[in-house]
Amino acid sequence: MTTRLAIFVSFSGDGGVERVIVNLCQGFLDQGFAVDLLLVKARGPHFAKLPVGVNIIRLGSSHTALCLLPLVRYLRRERPPALLTAKNRGNRIALLAGALAGGSTRIVVRMDTHLSKALEHSNLLRRLAYYLPMRWLYPRAHAIVAVSQGVADDTARITGLPAERITVIHNPVIAHDLFEQAAEPVVHPFLSPKTTPVLVGSGRLTRQKDFPTLLRAFAIVHARRPCRLLILGDGEPGARAALEALALDLGIQEALSLPGFRPNPYAYLARCDLFVLSSIWEGSPTVLTEALALGIPVVATDCPSGPREITQNGRYGHLVPMEDPEALAAAITVALDTPPDRLALQQAVADYHTIASTAGHLRALGLAP
Repeated sequence: MTTRLAIFVSFSGDGGVERVIVNLCQGFLDQGFAVDLLLVKARGPHFAKLPVGVNIIRLGSSHTALCLLPLVRYLRRERPPALLTAKNRGNRIALLAGALAGGSTRIVVRMDTHLSKALEHSNLLRRLAYYLPMRWLYPRAHAIVAVSQGVADDTARITGLPAERITVIHNPVIAHDLFEQAAEPVVHPFLSPKTTPVLVGSGRLTRQKDFPTLLRAFAIVHARRPCRLLILGDGEPGARAALEALALDLGIQEALSLPGFRPNPYAYLARCDLFVLSSIWEGSPTVLTEALALGIPVVATDCPSGPREITQNGRYGHLVPMEDPEALAAAITVALDTPPDRLALQQAVADYHTIASTAGHLRALGLAP
């Protein structure tokens, strides 16, 4: 009889978490498991990429908290051996549901971001609204998965749990379709034909990604040598206009392109000379891992957390302080002047392949030795 496992998540955008869940679903199916995907929201480009064979169950509300009772009913009715959850709000609701449902379902929660850094500028009340439920509920988890050591350490500090209660499992970033998509054609004036080096940044146009620092660093580099910059991603209203205004002030508007979100960013990545991550916090940035998997040189801020771990302490990518345009510009210049061996970059992220990550998650779920 096929073992059925459940995943509780909200597909609410075009972020890395949704892509990770798609890859995990495929990995679980490939290992012979049946998958119930319990959905809060079901929107965004990654939802359409869910593999055939996943049993999609909509819980009847677009708000995670209102899915508590439907989740309790599901757990009582189906009694799956294990439930995997993603995103902090979903983690808390799943742990409450597990307590209310009773039974023997193993609840495994994933932490995808460095939460204390994300809440650094929030007021005390908001921080307590996150931290206190975690301290009450996370001890109930059968296992806690963190996507990087930095996230694991941060989660241990917030929850007060011993470090050994938290397992680091790298994201299932590198799937077979990554290379297939990278080989697809792409039409963009910076790339077809490419006449000067092209840098690429990627992510939502939010404070977290700190694209203003990237623009300022790029302006320094551009003043010294011909180059161009692509930033892939959308954001809140006004975010794009703010970056365009900054580019105009810096005099780089002709060398900058903001094409918005692209369903296949890998075709762009594969044709660029350098990927630059300028974030002020992360969990384990999937696009940084994907760039290395494609053999693309990288420069990244040494933000909490992920870049230092992914680049192996800067061995496979330049690390610079956060919010420092001059340091970022210097690292970009060195990376363009002395590109590393691409095969070495690809080998550096072998642990992020879907097969390895799937196996780790199955062990955490108690479904593999």
